[in-house]
Amino acid sequence: MPDPAVTTTGEVLIVTGMSGAGRSTVANALEDLDWYVVDNLPPTMLRPLLELSDLAGGAVPRVAVVVDVRGRELFGSLPEVTRSLRDGRQLRIVFLDASDDVLVRRFEAVRRPHPLQATGTIVDGIRRERARLAPVRESADLIIDTSSYNIHQLTSRVAELFSAEGTAPHTVTVMSFGFKYGLPPDADLVADMRFLPNPYWTDELRSLTGEDDAVRDFVLGQEGALPFLEAYTAALEPVLAGYQRENKRHSIIAVGCTGGKHRSVVMAREIAARLDRTPGVAVSVTHRDLGRE
Repeated sequence: MPDPAVTTTGEVLIVTGMSGAGRSTVANALEDLDWYVVDNLPPTMLRPLLELSDLAGGAVPRVAVVVDVRGRELFGSLPEVTRSLRDGRQLRIVFLDASDDVLVRRFEAVRRPHPLQATGTIVDGIRRERARLAPVRESADLIIDTSSYNIHQLTSRVAELFSAEGTAPHTVTVMSFGFKYGLPPDADLVADMRFLPNPYWTDELRSLTGEDDAVRDFVLGQEGALPFLEAYTAALEPVLAGYQRENKRHSIIAVGCTGGKHRSVVMAREIAARLDRTPGVAVSVTHRDLGRE
């Protein structure tokens, strides 16, 4: 028996439904949204898993479990198990469905048999699965018909439904770096600040960094600095909006100068400050090569 002192307040999502309806896509999308996802768990293991989550003391606040006919005979206990788990928990069942003809096309596209077709056809397997899943479908809190969805559209739908409240759909890291140490290999966009005069050649600024006010004032006071900032951040707005539409959840904007100490640090901070006002975007700043010299 679970310890009565243990709270059971974490969200629990059970993802089930027809084979070929998008369970793997939904599981991947939930994992990207910071859900703790367990795939192909026998229903009888749900209670031990959730008790373990409770004992973790909030370390795993949102658990998603994919349960389906791959569990074979063990799958039949799902309705009974979910009924017993609903008390005291934020438990929801999401059922993924699609029309028979769409499911057939998807199985034919990947050239895999339906898990229940045995020696029959794909259609035979779909019919058997529908009959077996009928009670589960009736008890579902949410049914998503994926017939008209592609992978990106389904991922967007999952983000709409299951993102944590207040979570930005896209995160941006603005990274300063020095070209002499090489380009950041994971950068999505690169901006080159070497068109601005280098504070290194000013004696009183050489030992300072882009985090010092004197260097910031010097860099932003140069011809072209402020127009660049305004134009570049304006150009980034449709790019970031497009990333959100395409379910790209994180991007890195690299801002470089010779050594990654002065100009790139100032401009990375300024770009981040401007992007931080963009709806749906959470921004952070990092300085890859600062202090390396």
